[in-house]
Amino acid sequence: MSLLILMRHGQSMWNAANLFTGWVDVPLTNKGIEEAIQGGKETSHLPIDEVHTSTLSRAQMTAMLALAQRTDGKVPVFQYPESETTEDGNAAKMARWSQSNDSGENTLPVFVSWQLNERMYGDLQGLDKQETRDKYGDDQVHIWRRSYDIPPPNGESLQLTAARTIPYLEEKIIPALEAGKNIFIAAHGNSLRSIVMSIEKLSREEVLGLEIPTGKPIVYEFNNSNWSRI
Repeated sequence: MSLLILMRHGQSMWNAANLFTGWVDVPLTNKGIEEAIQGGKETSHLPIDEVHTSTLSRAQMTAMLALAQRTDGKVPVFQYPESETTEDGNAAKMARWSQSNDSGENTLPVFVSWQLNERMYGDLQGLDKQETRDKYGDDQVHIWRRSYDIPPPNGESLQLTAARTIPYLEEKIIPALEAGKNIFIAAHGNSLRSIVMSIEKLSREEVLGLEIPTGKPIVYEFNNSNWSRI
């Protein structure tokens, strides 16, 4: 039996300002920092062997703040794959130079993946949500935000988001769980909605009403390909 811990990032500065954020990389507010710390305290007793987070700083901040509440002495260490090379080879050097020569017993590998990013809001990114409703109408904005397969202009729908998050779940997370590892994921409202949709086998209609609160851990037990929420 393995554990999967999901946590949406704490409140970001654009959450607080009521702006569409998407892939714009903004940090946490003080409230978001407190939420991440509290979520970490709530899960500090649970074993963790591996960490996965998005490329966006609000998710990474949440992961590090949550993990800092642990008392098992394990230190998060970011992993840099050598395959992501640049012409000057700097990425390969970073991967090589960042490798630790310790036993690994006291470290938590942290994997960063764009597949866990928030859904991309396209032309809405950076716009005030209420002003956008005033311009396009409540119904249209609701469709862009809550429909399953209708994206905002030049953005992603939840369906398109799921097309990258669910393969990551199936190819990276589930094999680790099957190997007996306990996994912590810090990500975003919509990327986590799509993961929960897959785990709980929610219909398109059911997932539209699913809310993922900021900084609140969602914990699953994984046993012989079966999921149970605890």
